[in-house]
Amino acid sequence: MRSFVVSLTTDDNDYQQEQAAAAEIAGRRLGVGIQVIHAGNDAFKQSDQLLKVIQSASGSRPDAIIFEPVGGTALPQVAKAAAAAGIGWVVLNREAEYITELRRTSTAPAFSVSSNHLEIGRIQGLQMAALLPKGGSALYIQGPSDNSAAKQRTMGMQQTKPADVKINMLKGQWTEESAYKAVASWMRLSTSNRQTIDMVSAQDDSMALGARKAIEEQSDEAVRAKWLAAPFTGCDGLPKTGQEWVRTKILAATVVVPPNTTLAIEMLIDALQRGKKPPELALTVPTSYPPLENL
Repeated sequence: MRSFVVSLTTDDNDYQQEQAAAAEIAGRRLGVGIQVIHAGNDAFKQSDQLLKVIQSASGSRPDAIIFEPVGGTALPQVAKAAAAAGIGWVVLNREAEYITELRRTSTAPAFSVSSNHLEIGRIQGLQMAALLPKGGSALYIQGPSDNSAAKQRTMGMQQTKPADVKINMLKGQWTEESAYKAVASWMRLSTSNRQTIDMVSAQDDSMALGARKAIEEQSDEAVRAKWLAAPFTGCDGLPKTGQEWVRTKILAATVVVPPNTTLAIEMLIDALQRGKKPPELALTVPTSYPPLENL
């Protein structure tokens, strides 16, 4: 029985939880053993975890490692060690430049599977246009500044947002708690309460929820009421979280981002069992929830 290790950034995020669940479902369907490990948003911990997997006894090594990088790099030295050990290597949500060289020098499959982060950002920009037809000011909560997915989502948003929507940007760590702290700190600034916020948009549904909780604790009743009346939007759009929060009016909209562990596992099986050469990069397709024409 083949086995894959799935290394994810954290277990404190609904999308990462969905990535893990999707991997386990795909593993059962395709007859592959799946071991999920989490890095606690620590790049050094992730590197150490994966090196231990690669350096384990040959009989206990997995056939492939699927991982979503925590930090700014996709662990090129760890990737080389995996290739040298004959272990397949799949990078999630990151275009790793070294994949081309890895594919040239190793017989083990190596490729990337990513959400289309530019398109995710473009959808968020179009949601802003639909929800703020007269323009205004949006509080925008981005993921980590060294994360390429966060950068691409911001770039896409800026491509499609109306020129008359002003962006006030804060940074989070893809978790509810990080966004709560960022917004709470920002709201303590004397300049913040004087600003008009017509919309709150986050690159992750859990961060949108954290932002909302911080605003709910605002001591100024008038400011709190005004900001909570603004539309909140997020991203990931999982059925039990983001989509449910839209249905219950906690969020005005989200972006549905399919988990990409399923596609990664299917592509690995095609490569390892059927000899099919995978493309260097495969993208999943995001959609607006609800559809843009319904906003």
